[in-house]
Amino acid sequence: MEEFTGYSLLRNPRFNKGTAFTKEEREKYGLIGIIPDKIETIETQILRVDEQLESYDKPINKYTYLMQLLETNETLFFKTITSEPAKFLPLIYTPTVGEACQKLGHISRRPRGLFISIDQKNNIKNILKNWPVNDIRFSVVTDGGRILGLGDLGINGIGIPIGKLLLYTSCGGVPPEHTLPIVLDVGTNNEEFLNDPLYPGLKCKRIRGKEFDDFVAAFVEAMYEVFPKVCIQWEDFPGVDAIRILETYRDKVCTFNDDIQGTAAIATAGFISISRLMKKKFIDQRFLFMGAGAAAFGIADMLVKKFQRDGLSAEEAYSHIWMFDVNGLLVSIRTDLAEHQIPFAHDGEPCTNFAEAVLKIKPTAIVGVSTVGGAFNQQVIENMSAVNERPIIFPYSNPTSHSECTAEQAYTWSKGKAIFASGSPFAPVEFEGKTFTPGQGNNVFIFPALGMAIFATEAKRVTDDMLLTASEAVAEQVTQADFEKGLIYPNVNDILNVSMKVAEKVAEHIFESGLASVERPGNMVDFIKSKMYIPSYE
Repeated sequence: MEEFTGYSLLRNPRFNKGTAFTKEEREKYGLIGIIPDKIETIETQILRVDEQLESYDKPINKYTYLMQLLETNETLFFKTITSEPAKFLPLIYTPTVGEACQKLGHISRRPRGLFISIDQKNNIKNILKNWPVNDIRFSVVTDGGRILGLGDLGINGIGIPIGKLLLYTSCGGVPPEHTLPIVLDVGTNNEEFLNDPLYPGLKCKRIRGKEFDDFVAAFVEAMYEVFPKVCIQWEDFPGVDAIRILETYRDKVCTFNDDIQGTAAIATAGFISISRLMKKKFIDQRFLFMGAGAAAFGIADMLVKKFQRDGLSAEEAYSHIWMFDVNGLLVSIRTDLAEHQIPFAHDGEPCTNFAEAVLKIKPTAIVGVSTVGGAFNQQVIENMSAVNERPIIFPYSNPTSHSECTAEQAYTWSKGKAIFASGSPFAPVEFEGKTFTPGQGNNVFIFPALGMAIFATEAKRVTDDMLLTASEAVAEQVTQADFEKGLIYPNVNDILNVSMKVAEKVAEHIFESGLASVERPGNMVDFIKSKMYIPSYE
């Protein structure tokens, strides 16, 4: 901080304290008279932030204000977010971040992150070196091809990596200076953007095939050359690309895909919790998916691993999972199946009606990853209630408008019998004098803690077993009192404590698996705590 004084210090978000600078600091750094004499605590500053946020009606305006705060005072921003996560996380990430991405070209703000164009394929290393920090440990990377449920947003999708990395810090304690958001610009198929003079990306149709794969390969090679300890998290790539990129690099470098593996881990955590709630074995569950894309296979593969960890053979595990796509139920006689769909295609008659499929398969749980709003209609929920005493309803698609059903619909149509969790937040529901608290299967319980464990141990790879360990660790923290309120996930306001415990379990697994690059500590709790970023002016 010595090199910054006066206005330059106040304009440096990493070191700025605003009105919280002490008398000695004000004298030392030439701040007297530049800020008011009164010395405030960070808690007082948060009160001011709260009051200013209340003056905005629209979430997108609150998002913009908070992003401006991040660009002004990083410590105050993270302290604010961690003061009440349930209130602030929906403002800095889903659902608000989707609208922010759509409007990125029309919201003028200081650039944050790196924009790497396919036209710069031979210059990626130099672009990465333009970033002012050398020791990057986490990079969230997107090509903007499938942002949430909003589709192709091109480089406007940079808002997702920015938001995701804010959660790594605020919910998992990963130091913000070690994070880097990146968008790969390969064009866009969004006609509105192609015709928008304010769209800041390449004005060409999205580049696919070998040219795209070669660009990704050049990017990965440059990343690990410039930032050898980095972990790349792939985010919001179109499904087929997402699966291919993950399979190409997962055994070569430290990388994972949160849409596939993180979503899978948090969904699995919910099903583990529910099994405890219902006092049933996990292996008694039976699943039917609406949607058969990357997210569906991520969850299904994780469930297979959990079934196997609990004693089933691979064949038995697969038999507990069915899928339904735009062409109906995945059955073995279909000739249009992709290779990764075949293990989940079972013997049976074709069926193109999801409600009828529920009666045929008799699943204990239905999982929505289709991004088709309203796909779980009244007949679907009533059929689930007919074949289950407590039907498990998981509409996982984001944002809220794409959720397969609402919490109110699930509870009302099931006459209060449903166990409900969604990908988007829903308010508590009153039904026949009883209040139901919807669960939210938010990946925020998984990836920040996983990130903290990877950061602390300098893990060489990310494995599905690490994510399954995270799932079990999250589920362990749901108490009987939570169950009685209908909750199947921990309280979001307790996210830092939850993440710390999950990170400890995952770190233990990393050391046991021989994937750590540092010496095993004597006390894992103290080790994780020592690595965590705590927003404080001290």
